[in-house]
Amino acid sequence: MQGFEVWAPTAERVELVLADETVPMTRTGERWTTDRPAAAGQRYSYRVDGAGPFPDPRSRYQPEGPGEPSEIVDPSTFSWTDQAWLGASLEAAVIYELHIGTFTPDGTLDSAIEQIDHLVDLGVTLVELMPVASFPGNRGWGYDGVDLYAVHAAYGGPQALARFVDACHARGLGVCLDVVYNHLGPSGNYLSEFGPYFTDRHQTPWGSAVNLDAPGSNEVRRFIIDNALMWFRDYHLDALRLDAVHALVDERAVHVLEQLATETDQLATQSGRPLTLIAESDRNDPATVTARGDGGDGGLGLAGQWADDVHHTLHVLLTGESQGYYADFTDPGAFAKIARTPFFHDGTWSSFRQRDHGRPVVPAFTPGWKFVASLQTHDQVGNRATGERLSHLVGRSRLAAGATLLLTLPYTPMLFMGEEWGASTKWAYFTDHQEPELAKAVSEGRRNEFAEHGWGDAVPDPQAASTAEDSTLRWDEVARPDHTRLLAWYQELIRLRRAVPHLADPTLGVTDVRRDGDVLSYQRGGYTVVVNLSANCATHPFGGDSELLASWDAECCGGVLTLEPNGSAIYGPSSRE
Repeated sequence: MQGFEVWAPTAERVELVLADETVPMTRTGERWTTDRPAAAGQRYSYRVDGAGPFPDPRSRYQPEGPGEPSEIVDPSTFSWTDQAWLGASLEAAVIYELHIGTFTPDGTLDSAIEQIDHLVDLGVTLVELMPVASFPGNRGWGYDGVDLYAVHAAYGGPQALARFVDACHARGLGVCLDVVYNHLGPSGNYLSEFGPYFTDRHQTPWGSAVNLDAPGSNEVRRFIIDNALMWFRDYHLDALRLDAVHALVDERAVHVLEQLATETDQLATQSGRPLTLIAESDRNDPATVTARGDGGDGGLGLAGQWADDVHHTLHVLLTGESQGYYADFTDPGAFAKIARTPFFHDGTWSSFRQRDHGRPVVPAFTPGWKFVASLQTHDQVGNRATGERLSHLVGRSRLAAGATLLLTLPYTPMLFMGEEWGASTKWAYFTDHQEPELAKAVSEGRRNEFAEHGWGDAVPDPQAASTAEDSTLRWDEVARPDHTRLLAWYQELIRLRRAVPHLADPTLGVTDVRRDGDVLSYQRGGYTVVVNLSANCATHPFGGDSELLASWDAECCGGVLTLEPNGSAIYGPSSRE
């Protein structure tokens, strides 16, 4: 392998620190190099102007965690069997979001492989992993990663990620990875020791912004883009979900996301398979997914983006909650609007923001599959005081009604792990900060935040190991009759979405949305979708015979799902357990 190289533009002296010696490095422009040979498995770090040693900013592996020596990883040693894999596109996808640390009791990528058959049987096509970049401690959501190129050691490290992706491809599943480029975690971040990775020119909720447009930003942009390309190239990933891109403040003429999209498309052409970028954005701006220049719409050119307004509308419809940002979605016309367009706020007044928000979507340029919609996500579950899932809030039958809505709307549906069987485990916010003062501040801050709303001591301590343990899925539940029935309903809805083209039609502008009490109906091509949200089985809006394709509760008229062309119905479950 080649020698060592690191970017440190203002340093006067940089040294390579090995296990048994320190090697002076030579400046070449803004970079420092040495011809000392590098070998896979070798541990190393850098000392900058006498400070350190620090891990490599582009470290591929931190076996002992952030702050400790880096380890060289040679991706050519990964064992791949997916040479026939043609890739997975976002169009027609069904996504499954999971957190490696709580997906299985062992909390590793290798143990997650053992549950791939469940995902295949469910019918999802794209597995979305929450962040795997290395962070301090063992437990955490992953959004406080500090070594963005390194796979978290507690999950199994780089070889384990390669094994997981290879196993998914062998069973026909694509893999998406959640990556965080808008900030780094509060501890274990040594990037500023090397160069201007951050700038005070812009501020974000996490402090100084990542430097995308100030002096020195060329290298920082390459740091981000090279990271994304690494996941695609070296780990054979099919998609990346980009966290909170609205916090990537960039005033250059070519935004870093546009540059990333361009280079991703180039790599896709070279590799012969689709490579997908999905943005989480709070801006409600369709330009995120519209075409770039050259006759396009001047957008950023990403493939997809999360549509949180769809989640908020369905959540309010199912739960009746109206606090905070849910307030606007109590509007009686909210469901009718998000059935036509992914943005409820498309230039309209937002009471939560106290201003107008968003921009209209033009259906001709933006098919529905470009918008990822959900009933539950890690954010919407885990940021609740105690991590309640929808099944805890409204019961499994009403959750099944929500699934009927989600899986018949014109968007790309995403499920959150365990949702499909109504998992009994909550999913709370948990951390494993190693600095005592930071750990105390996080625990107290979480408790105080919700104490103001009357939760008091009910809020789980993020730092307690039991909080992560209690958030771990219990796979023995899948075989229990009450959970099995809900799982079968999700499986059937996904099957029908594929079998009946109208149900996956991405054309925006769902028509004839009606609500009669707790009965919702709307047109999907040549079909009418009807979902009953109540437990009232006294009347049935449709009579006559029809082909029964799936059943939630055949004994209750409000609990059958039927399909027939030209004015037929998908009739959703009642709210009874």
